[in-house]
Amino acid sequence: MSTATMTDDVRKSGSSLRLPEGKWTRAGLMIGLIVLLLSVLRTISGANDMDSSGAISAALALAVPIGLAALGGLWSERAGIVNIGLEGMMILGTWGAAFGTIKGGVVVGIIAGILGGVLGGALHALATVTFGVDHIVSGVAINIIGFGLAKYLAASVFGKMDGGGETNSPALDDVWSFSVPGVGALHDLERKHWFLISDIAGILGGLGTNLSLLTVLAVVLVVGSIYVLWRTPFGLRLRSCGENPEAAETLGVNVIAYKFVAVLISGALAGLAGAFLAMVAGNGYVEGQTGGRGYIGLAAMIFGNWMPLGLAAGALLFGYTDAIQLRQGGPTLHALLLAISVTLLLVGLWQIIRNKKIVSGVIGLVLGAALLYYYFVNDSVPTQFTSMTPYLTTLIVMAVASQRLRMPAADGAIYRKGQAN
Repeated sequence: MSTATMTDDVRKSGSSLRLPEGKWTRAGLMIGLIVLLLSVLRTISGANDMDSSGAISAALALAVPIGLAALGGLWSERAGIVNIGLEGMMILGTWGAAFGTIKGGVVVGIIAGILGGVLGGALHALATVTFGVDHIVSGVAINIIGFGLAKYLAASVFGKMDGGGETNSPALDDVWSFSVPGVGALHDLERKHWFLISDIAGILGGLGTNLSLLTVLAVVLVVGSIYVLWRTPFGLRLRSCGENPEAAETLGVNVIAYKFVAVLISGALAGLAGAFLAMVAGNGYVEGQTGGRGYIGLAAMIFGNWMPLGLAAGALLFGYTDAIQLRQGGPTLHALLLAISVTLLLVGLWQIIRNKKIVSGVIGLVLGAALLYYYFVNDSVPTQFTSMTPYLTTLIVMAVASQRLRMPAADGAIYRKGQAN
C-alpha cells in the first residue's frame, strides 16, 4: 500500500469526527424525540420514576465505569490491539484504589487504582505486542490473573485490617462531590409531573445532582480522547497502527511503541473505572464488584462504532437499564416494553419493505408482536427478569448495531516489526 493510500485511509477513519451541521441537527432531534417518548410513556403508564432525577443520577453513576472501560478498549483497539482483559484490569483497579485510599487518602487511591489497571495493561501489551500472543488468549489470561491476584491480596492485606475481611476492604473516605447551583428549582418542577416540562427538569436535575470528581474526570477524558486521537499527530500515528501498521512503519512510525503505549493507556482507564466502583459506586473494595462491567464496556465501545461519543451513548444506555432495574424496575420496564415493541414492529416493516430482508423483518415483527401482547396482558415485569435487563440490553443492542459497524482494519492482527519490508 502506498503512503498516499495509507494517509487517505487514516483521514477517512477520522472524518466522522467532523460532523456536518446536518448531523448535529439530527443528533439533537434524536435526543428530543427520546425525551418526548419518555414523557409520553410516563404519562400513559404513570411510571414516574422512568426519567426522574433519581433514576437519571443513578444511571449516570452506573454509566461512568462502563464508559471508562469502553474508552480504555477504544484506545487499545484504535491501535490494533483487542483488549478483552478490561475486566481483569478493572478488578486490579478496585483493589489498588482501596489500598491507596486507606494508606494515603483519596488522591493516592485514584492514582493507585490507575496503576493497578496499568499493571494489567503492561502484561497484556507484553504478551500481545512483544511476544505476539493471540489477543483473545492474552485478554482471558489477564481476567483470570486480575481476579486471582486481587483475591489473594485482599485476603492478605484487608483481612488483617480492622473493618476489613478476606473479600472486602475497610470503608473508604468519600470522594468529593457537588451539585450544580440552582438544581433545586428543577426538582420542584419535576415533582409537578407536567408533561415534557417535568421530564426535562428531571433529566437535567439528575445530571446536575451529586456529581463526583471522577464523573467530571470521565467526561473530560472522553472529550480529551476525541481531541488527542483525531486532532493531534500522536493520535493520527496511533490510529494508523490500527488501520495499516505496515504502511505506518514505512512512514517512520514506531508501531511497536505506539501499540504498547495505547494498551498502557487502556489499562489506566480500566483501572480508573475500577477506582470509581470502589470509591464512588461503593464504599470500598468488595470481591466481584465489577460484575462483568468490563465486558459491557466492550459492548458499549462496539455499539459506539469505536468512537468516543458513540461509546458514551452506549454506556449511558447500559447504565440507564441497570438503574431502572434497581429502582422499582418492574413498572418502569413494563412501560418501556411498549416503546420496545413498537420499535421492533417498525424495524421489522422497514427491513421487509425497504431493505427486502424478509427473515430479519419477520423476526422483528414476531418479537414486537409478542412483547406488545405481553404488555397488554400484564401489569408489571417479574423481578426475576428485571435483573437480566442490562445483559439482555447488551445482546439486543449488539445484534442491532452489528449492521453498521466498522472496526479498525488491523484490529486483532499480530504485528511483527519489519514485516512491511
